[in-house]
Amino acid sequence: MSTILVTGSTGNVGSRLVPRLLAGLDPRDTVRVLVRDASRAPAGTEVVEGDICAAADRAKALAGTDTVVNLAAAFRGVSDERARAVNHEAAVALAREGVEAGVRRFVHTSTNLVYSPGSARPLTEHDPIEPAAVWGLYAATKAATDKDLLGLRAELGLDLVILRLAFVYGDGDSHLRDFMPWGAGWAAHRRLPTVHHADVAQALLRVLRADRVPSPVYNVGDDAPLTVHELYALHGMAHPAEDKAVEDPWEALPDTTLLRRELGYRPLYPTVRGAADAGAL
Repeated sequence: MSTILVTGSTGNVGSRLVPRLLAGLDPRDTVRVLVRDASRAPAGTEVVEGDICAAADRAKALAGTDTVVNLAAAFRGVSDERARAVNHEAAVALAREGVEAGVRRFVHTSTNLVYSPGSARPLTEHDPIEPAAVWGLYAATKAATDKDLLGLRAELGLDLVILRLAFVYGDGDSHLRDFMPWGAGWAAHRRLPTVHHADVAQALLRVLRADRVPSPVYNVGDDAPLTVHELYALHGMAHPAEDKAVEDPWEALPDTTLLRRELGYRPLYPTVRGAADAGAL
């Protein structure tokens, strides 16, 4: 019997993940959530009301916690200061304080956008992280956090697992449609690496259930990136005519071999088209 603290449980990923955790974990386990508004907490959870950026609230949430799943992220509709505070400063503080509180494992969700461009192949967990400026503050803060958490692992022996997620979609999430204005400026054949919410949950459950997780970082994605042409077609639209070349055909495309080999991950939705056919968008 263990207590698992989840941050970011009311966000796009967290609100879809928590019910799957509750269904997939041992029923004797407790899923605790740290939320700023207790009325929005997912059903079936133990609620700690507070802000991840407040040290006292983090301490309340960590008391008696065995495992932390840090999903908290800020990237839309917030100031740069808040984004840095949530994505970097609070995440690193939570990990450091977690070690002091006796947390057994710290699982952090990052992004495939942290990798440096120019690999000339799919990106592996051992590739350098220095995101392209085009990906903005979100990728920059996530990269800084990944580096600092790996430093804490070396310094304090933190049992750390970083999951670098591809573009998350599905379960009624508007993420794919929201991306279309951005994709209008891309070449029609440029590829977007994707992962369904159900497969994010699968990866996290595999990490949480494992007695030992061999590696500190795993890429999480499906089996076939979605072209921008396919994205528009999926929504019954034609992509705006763009006579553009793809400068780096491998940019941000993650290799998921390590997760498959070490933890037995196999996408439940290998492609976006398959998810659409299954009515899972």
